[in-house]
Amino acid sequence: MIDPRSPRFGAGITAVLLLVVVVLSFSFPTDGGTAPAARILTPAFLLLAAISLLFLWGAVAGVARHPYGALFRVLVRPRLAPPAELEDPKPPTFAQLVGFIVTVAGLVLAALGVPFAVTTAASLAFVAAFLNSVFGYCIGCQLYLVIVRTRVRRRAAV
Repeated sequence: MIDPRSPRFGAGITAVLLLVVVVLSFSFPTDGGTAPAARILTPAFLLLAAISLLFLWGAVAGVARHPYGALFRVLVRPRLAPPAELEDPKPPTFAQLVGFIVTVAGLVLAALGVPFAVTTAASLAFVAAFLNSVFGYCIGCQLYLVIVRTRVRRRAAV
């Protein structure tokens, strides 16, 4: 069980980084006519790749072992009152997987020369991270719950 404020803290950091990616993607535009190396070496592409690796870390190791979780435990958690309740780490971990899939799709499409792929992927991920950090609404967590409920209904129907 984890403190529900920890994933929100991480989502806030992620939202800021993704917003930087969006700004950088407009500052260093690439199109399908540029060489693949030129598209891959843009600051927006490289930062989105780093964010993708952080999503992968969270999806594989879990949100409790994520670097943002460690920052929360060391710097933020000691200054807060205990949480009213704890939450299951599975939905936020699944949300990290969804973030990884979205950002990697943008990276692959950008490497293939699709215009605005990095911008689009970063924007989609930004919206999800923003909703989580500001309003506590985790789209990936909600998707996880839908999948779990669908599995339960299928088992009940059989």
